[in-house]
Amino acid sequence: MSSVNVPLNVFQRVPRRLRGWVLPTLILAVWWVAVEWGGSTSPLLVSPLAVWQRGMGQVASGELWVALSASLWRMAWGFVIGSSIGLAVGALLGWSRWAERLVGPTFHTLKQISLFAWIPMLSMWFGLGDAAKIAFVAMAAFFPVVLNTFEGLRGVPREYLEVARVYEFSVWQTLRRVVAPAAAPSLFTGIQLSLIYTWLATLGAEYLLASGKGIGNTLIDGREHFWMDLVLFGVVVVGLVGFALNWLLAALEKRLLAWRDRTVAQY
Repeated sequence: MSSVNVPLNVFQRVPRRLRGWVLPTLILAVWWVAVEWGGSTSPLLVSPLAVWQRGMGQVASGELWVALSASLWRMAWGFVIGSSIGLAVGALLGWSRWAERLVGPTFHTLKQISLFAWIPMLSMWFGLGDAAKIAFVAMAAFFPVVLNTFEGLRGVPREYLEVARVYEFSVWQTLRRVVAPAAAPSLFTGIQLSLIYTWLATLGAEYLLASGKGIGNTLIDGREHFWMDLVLFGVVVVGLVGFALNWLLAALEKRLLAWRDRTVAQY
């Protein structure tokens, strides 16, 4: 029993802010040992040092920044377009019963279609360039924002609206001072999911509509030339960018919705 508690005790001695690095460090160590001591000559099993050297080469040549900026540019445009339309449609469905009856069945049918099923049609409409990729990314952003906006507005307690009527709030005052704060957590959940989906959709669009620059195209180049170190470096970049985007949005949500953590005693 004491031997079982040894790893736990060692883990607890690690500073809290560094505990998230324990598992990646162990994976890296096992990977290095498997390559250096395993005696494998397979090109599929490259060392962490080879991946690092490939990455430094990508950075020094500027290829990483070209690919990354192209991917982030597509993601940003798709995110802005898709989430903006999604907020408008979700607000309409959540605020108007008439709009829900009219538009809701069509929307709930379209959301069941796999996102990648739209690729052939988008490529026929927009070609294989950035327009098709941005349209695909915008669709990825659209659906989670609509759903969470709709649920956020419909989840506003009726008592809040009754209080607004008692104080004779206008429609704008009700939206700004009652509905928006109550629905904000759900709205941020939709935005966060949308951001995650748009990054994944950006990579998918670059992989399936293989034209131009991008991180997805970097992965394709590594696969076609059998450069496993380039493929693994691309995977690491994808993970780090996704982590950074999620962290930034979580920090923004924590700052803007700090009032949720306050109690009545703090006022």
